[in-house]
Amino acid sequence: MLQENPNEFETPRLRMRMFRATDVDAYAAWLGDAEVMKFIGDGRPVGREDAWRSMAMMSGHWNLRGYGLWALEEKSTGQLIGRAGFYFPDGWPSEEIGWLLCRSAWGQGYATEAALAALARGRSLLGLDRVSALIHPDNSSSIGLALRLGGALERRMERRGRPVDVYAVPVPPQEAATR
Repeated sequence: MLQENPNEFETPRLRMRMFRATDVDAYAAWLGDAEVMKFIGDGRPVGREDAWRSMAMMSGHWNLRGYGLWALEEKSTGQLIGRAGFYFPDGWPSEEIGWLLCRSAWGQGYATEAALAALARGRSLLGLDRVSALIHPDNSSSIGLALRLGGALERRMERRGRPVDVYAVPVPPQEAATR
């Protein structure tokens, strides 16, 4: 009997999988886009070297925590379009759900699809019942998604010299998360 692979699964339009070394060109392209990075980290785009380091960090997170961020591959094209999943580095307030999409994938519901799938995995594989979403206060698209996921503003804090709002996001019971 085959065991389900927690590191790779599919949604109706996405393959959620581990990052691969061959993803670096696509990943670096959208991490180098100022609009994509406007509300991420210090708000500045990053180059290829830092994109590689980001991918390595995500792979290492899986090794250290047993979970992390999945690469989002559009099933119909095979194109890498984003990342979504969980992040919990040392010193973070709690497990965070996060998402980031290349600009060409914005406004198509991919972030919602990936976040709902990640939440379902968070419940079934990790036993999570609550996560946080750290969102820059001007990022109305991500705030809207956090609210659609049932999130509620909990507090404001500072990360890397910038304000972030912390949204508490409930992880629904497995049967509700997959509807």
